[in-house]
Amino acid sequence: MSTPSAPSTTADALSSPPHPARLGTVLLVIVTAYLMVGVDSTVVNVALPGIQQGLNFSRTGLSWVLNAYTLAFGGLLLLGGRVGDIVGRRRTLTVGVGLFALSSLLGGLATEGGWLLAARALQGVGAALIAPSTLALITTNFPEGPRRHHALSVYASMAGVGGSVGLVLGGMLTSWASWRWALLINVPIGIGLSLALPRLVTETPRHAGRFDAAGAFAGTAGMTSLVYAFIRVSEEGWRDTQALLGFGTAAALLVGFALIEARAGQPIMPLRLFADRDRAGGYLSIMLLPAGMFGAFYFLTLICQQVLHFSPLRAGFAFLPLTLVMFTIVRLVPRLLARFGAKPVLLTGMTLIIAASVWLWRLRPDDGYLTGLLGPLLLLGLGVGLSFMPLNATILARIEPREAGAASGLLQTLQWLGGTLGLSVLVTVYGAATRHATGTPADILTHGAARAFGVGSLLAAAALLTVAFVITGRRKEPREA
Repeated sequence: MSTPSAPSTTADALSSPPHPARLGTVLLVIVTAYLMVGVDSTVVNVALPGIQQGLNFSRTGLSWVLNAYTLAFGGLLLLGGRVGDIVGRRRTLTVGVGLFALSSLLGGLATEGGWLLAARALQGVGAALIAPSTLALITTNFPEGPRRHHALSVYASMAGVGGSVGLVLGGMLTSWASWRWALLINVPIGIGLSLALPRLVTETPRHAGRFDAAGAFAGTAGMTSLVYAFIRVSEEGWRDTQALLGFGTAAALLVGFALIEARAGQPIMPLRLFADRDRAGGYLSIMLLPAGMFGAFYFLTLICQQVLHFSPLRAGFAFLPLTLVMFTIVRLVPRLLARFGAKPVLLTGMTLIIAASVWLWRLRPDDGYLTGLLGPLLLLGLGVGLSFMPLNATILARIEPREAGAASGLLQTLQWLGGTLGLSVLVTVYGAATRHATGTPADILTHGAARAFGVGSLLAAAALLTVAFVITGRRKEPREA
């Protein structure tokens, strides 16, 4: 496998680490860019009923408003990380922010479903350039030890808080204006970030290399085919010809992707990243956890509005307890890591996520917010806050700077593809459970969602078993001098 050439003298000058006094400003700009991506992952959720009514989506087809974004995002993240390694991460981040703002404008102006889905996919392309660049900039700007743990804790809290803030913001914008503003809000934020990034964030060194276009195509097309097949199953059943064709196509493309990456001189997914046992376990866990969580947000949003009859604004505020708990606990995680290590913290967090999923599994149509939803939301906030930052730290420990983009891109890829695939699986479970169900619309929705929550608890249990039996927990971070 070829080794990237040494960066030029100019690159060396550009890549000198920021003065410690500037690290706070650098972190603020970086996490704001990622916060925009995190907000957009859920800001549309609360607007889904309005989008469904305005653009005539079916209920299962409505999930593609989320899937179009997360598929393009997750499928291109590895390539986005590689782009940052080759052309510079600040430059890549700036281009990604500009593309994200432009596609948000196009989506906010959509007059038909296909237009909106295309804009959402283009948003995903922009997000695929943003996410690995932000995480890689933290990895290369903050030394291992307390400073990186602090930066990662802020980063993880912004990612989680962004998702919850997106639900509140989406409710406010949908109630006070229109679902279109759930997308248009990104335009002024993107413009501000595009102006700030070149002035405040130092560019990273560029490494000579080539783009693995074949690997990017095979991986993205394979995952797209897989999710499409699950969506077809949710609508037409397991005997549907297009669904079976989708599964076969996905299997062929993903096998081809693995072969391409094994033989490529400069792959977008270096297989050596999996050589470390702790990192491999972290990658598997970071894929399994969101697989159940994306579905939870999706179905809980529908339950709040269509079973509990909350307004979009009230539905958004219903998730505020999760946000507050998660933001509080994630700031304590660096201390918990220093005292107990990553593995005990991870096991505790994932146990809480399983408990929340099992609680939701028992949800009934006559359960109110206080008796049916508040408790699981609090447990989810605690569990997510205790889980994601330790997984990030485990995966990124001792990564060489030249591989920071690939490693962070793979982390983000597995996280978002896990969420996308998980949502498609849970929508399939929902469709199978409700296809022949009888009763009121609220009864049918709650029955199908409860089945989906049950499968989500199994996915969280698989993540817990991975941490228990794969991650050793013996890795030690060097102390900062």
